Amino acid sequence: MRGLVVRSQSGFYIVVTEQGSLVCRLRGRLKKGRRLGDVVAVGDWVKVTQLDQKSGVIEAVEPRQRMFARLAPNPQGDYLQILIANPDQAMLVFACESPAPRLGMLDRFLVIAEKQNVPAIIVANKVDLVGMEQAQKIFGHYPALGYEVLYTSARSGLGLQELEACLVGKVTLLTGPSGAGKSSLLNAIQPGLGLQVRQVSEATRKGRHTTVVREMFPLQGGGYVADTPGLKALALWDIAPEELDGYFPELRELVSQCQFSDCTHTHEPGCKVLQAVETGGVHPERYRSYLRMRFGEMD
Repeated sequence: MRGLVVRSQSGFYIVVTEQGSLVCRLRGRLKKGRRLGDVVAVGDWVKVTQLDQKSGVIEAVEPRQRMFARLAPNPQGDYLQILIANPDQAMLVFACESPAPRLGMLDRFLVIAEKQNVPAIIVANKVDLVGMEQAQKIFGHYPALGYEVLYTSARSGLGLQELEACLVGKVTLLTGPSGAGKSSLLNAIQPGLGLQVRQVSEATRKGRHTTVVREMFPLQGGGYVADTPGLKALALWDIAPEELDGYFPELRELVSQCQFSDCTHTHEPGCKVLQAVETGGVHPERYRSYLRMRFGEMD
């Protein structure tokens, strides 16, 4: 039967099928050969054989439509660690204040989402701390780039209905810096949900001797949310510096118009990107983010 993997821990997988949930292990043949990446990940659709009322065996993994992944060090070479398979969207939660928003980090997350072909939604949380006018000054340039921005406050209830509407019926990768208010938002939408997500996230962050758990949590209205511990440490591991401008929507169309094909957009004559920065066509914060990523500086 067909099922969805919603939890992974120590070689055991919880698979949700039409007949209920099963605790499954991999069929032996799926483990054979040199493994360069996760065979099964949370979010995968799989074919299982049921052994009894509570257990089964994963026989096959359906092709992934997309995934969020990172390279993990391995004695045999780099290992592709899949944080979540087949997400419908990534929801990036950043506070307007407390902590102050790090737009460089947000821009790096957006580049990763672009590279991995995952639609991204920005959640500007804690609007009550700064007011809507200031919140829009901080995040207001993103909609023009094609990114939806939701303005929210768990304390006042602002934007919670819109947030829930975006989550229901979809598999959502949820991430953002510590303290941005992810748990509070999830608890406001579905009591206890934020606590569940945080407990798994914190357990996974405790260190290398802690059993890593990856899990998606069901929404009452349908769909799942999954936190991704360690996403802030994601490197742009499969993006060459000269390809980076292709993952900035506002730069993509300008690159082909530059005078030099190997333009770095820093000093070259005839650079359309520099011209756009000077005339306001490219936001200065986004340009600074591009430079930091291109030349290896962390935000």
